[in-house]
Order: sequence, then structure tokens, then C-alpha cells
Amino acid sequence: MNILAVDTSGPVAGCAVMREGAIAYTAALRVGLTHSQTILPAVDAALRATGLRCEDMDAFAAVTGPGSFTGVRIGVCMVKGFAHAVNKPCCAVNALEALAMNVVGFAGLVCPILDARRSQVYCAAFDTSSGRPVRMLEDAALPLEAFLRALPTDKRLAFVGDGVPVHGAAIRAALGERAVILPPNLSDLRADAACVLAAERRDAWIEPARLEPYYLRAPQAERERAARLKREAGA
Repeated sequence: MNILAVDTSGPVAGCAVMREGAIAYTAALRVGLTHSQTILPAVDAALRATGLRCEDMDAFAAVTGPGSFTGVRIGVCMVKGFAHAVNKPCCAVNALEALAMNVVGFAGLVCPILDARRSQVYCAAFDTSSGRPVRMLEDAALPLEAFLRALPTDKRLAFVGDGVPVHGAAIRAALGERAVILPPNLSDLRADAACVLAAERRDAWIEPARLEPYYLRAPQAERERAARLKREAGA
């Protein structure tokens, strides 16, 4: 099975290629450029390195969110374009679930957190003791304190994601030794995890037109417009 995966949902732009069921190439770029500048050259390099073309892919995977509103759209639109051009299916991959793949086998709960700004995190919790993420808490956009209160008090908790550098000190202060903070080499979403999840869920493959970003809250422009309309209505 051949799969090309793209992730532009967070601060790292990533792509990976699965060739004949094995990960043949993976790249992660945090170089200070916008994802629109980095991801297409990264995909070109991946295809050249693996000797594959878009026509050779069985499917294309996109990390559809939650994450950066603009970033998610870049990756989703790119994958839709690739898949539509060669008439192949797409697979939507959840960013929090893919992050949990960084900590498979953990004896406790894996808690991916993404910096949602506005004093919130995009968050969920997974049991990965079986080698794959099993969802224990649904995705949410919450203040960190509310998320920590929702977690069990009798388990060790591993935190991963771009929300950790922002909130790591607060997590340690609240949870003490129960909190496991993953090191930097495991803190970012890996596009090869998206390849693996997509390969295992062939029944979730969809036609390109159905691939859409996944947001946990409305974009800032929509929130500001709603607030303005509410103020005007009350004037």
C-alpha cells in the first residue's frame, strides 16, 4: 500500500510516504517559513526520494485538525488537489490522535494538547497501551485547568504537543510526579503516524470533494463578526 500524508495543522510542516506498507520517507520542517512555502517542495522531495508519483498512491492522507485555521486549510486543499488530479481517495486524520501515536505503549493516559490561544488548549486523552490510540476523552477546546480537572486522578498522564512548551510548568505544578512531559524529539506531530492511521482505516477513505478541515471552534474572524453583530443588536 502506498500513501502520501501531509500535515500543516501546527507549527511543523510534515510529509511522509508509505511505500508497500512501510514508511519510506518522513520529513518535519520548522524553519520559520509559512507552510505554503515549505510543504510543496517537501512533498516533491519525498516523491523524488521514494521514486513514486502521485499516480502510484493508493490514497492521500491529510491531518485535518484541530489546529491552526489557516494551516489546516493549506494541507487539506493540497491533498484534495493531489487526490482529485489522479482520481484517488483521501483519508482525514485527527491531529490529536496522530500525536498520541508518539507515545504508544504508555502505561497511563496520553494527553495531546495543542495551543489554541485565548488561554485554551485543543485536547483529548487516549489509552495507547495496546499499541494504538484508544480514545478516552473526546476532543475539546478548553482552558488548561478545565482539561486537567477532567482527567482521572489515579493514572500517570503523558503530555505531548505544541501546547506543552506553553503550559508545561502549570501542568507540573498541578499534577506533580503524575505528569510526564515528553522530550522535544517526541513533542511534534509526525506525518508518518498519519500514514499508519490512514492505512489501517481503509473504510474511512473518502472521495476528495468530501475532505474538509476539522475545527473545534469558529475561526477568529467569524467569532469577531458574531460579537460585533451581538453588540450592534443590543445597541
